[in-house]
Amino acid sequence: MLHAILFDLDGTLLPFWQDDFIHMYFKALVACAAPMGYDGGQLVDAVWKGTAAMVANDGSVTNRQAFWEAFTQELGIAAMALESILNDFYAREFDAVRSVLREPADHSRLIGGLRQKGYQVILATNPIFPAVAVATRLGWVGLSEEDFDYITTYENSRRSKPNPDYYRDILEHIGREPGECLMIGNNPVDDMAAVQAGLSGYLATDYIENPGGLPVDAYPHGTFQALTQELERLPAL
Repeated sequence: MLHAILFDLDGTLLPFWQDDFIHMYFKALVACAAPMGYDGGQLVDAVWKGTAAMVANDGSVTNRQAFWEAFTQELGIAAMALESILNDFYAREFDAVRSVLREPADHSRLIGGLRQKGYQVILATNPIFPAVAVATRLGWVGLSEEDFDYITTYENSRRSKPNPDYYRDILEHIGREPGECLMIGNNPVDDMAAVQAGLSGYLATDYIENPGGLPVDAYPHGTFQALTQELERLPAL
C-alpha cells in the first residue's frame, strides 16, 4: 500500500530544461565570484569536480564534505571562504535563475493535498545543493521546506543519484519499506534508480532528461499533469 511519495525537483516539479538551468546558474555564479578575483572557467571546473565527488560519494562523508574537499583541491584551501558567500548567493541572486521556467506552476495544492490525506511527501532532489539553494528553487513553484516531510540536501545526504543506496537512505530516514513508496522524476537513470531499490517509479516526460536515449516503456510514464490527476484521486489513508 502506498504511504510515501518522493518527488524529484529539477524538470519534474520545476518546469525547465536542465541545460537552460545549468547555463543560467553558472552565469549567475560566475558573476557572484568575479569580484573576489576567481576566474570563471576555473570556478566552473571546480564546481563540476565537486559535483562529481558527490555523485561518487560512498557514504563515508556528507556530500557537503565531499564537495568542498574536491572544490578546494581545485582552487586552494582559501576557497573555503566562499561557502558563506555562496550560501548568501543562493538566498539572493540565485532567485533570478527562475527565468528558466518554461511555464508558470504552483504545486502547493498538490503537495498540500497529499499530506492532508496522510501521505508522507519527500523532496528527493539530487542532494548536490545546500538547503538554502533548494529552498529558493521551491519558491519558484509556490512551495517551501515546510511543505515536505523530508528534503535531501548536500548537508544531510551521503550519497547521490543514481546510486540506489541514496533511495535506501531516504527510506531508512522516513521509516518506510520500498513497496510503500513511489518515486516521481524525469530522468530514467537518476530517478528510476529508485526501482532498483524496490520503489515504484513514474517517469514524467514533459522535461525528460534522457541523453542516452534509454527506452522508457519499462516504467509508468506520461505528463506531469496526467500524474497530478492520478495523485489527486488517491484515497485518504
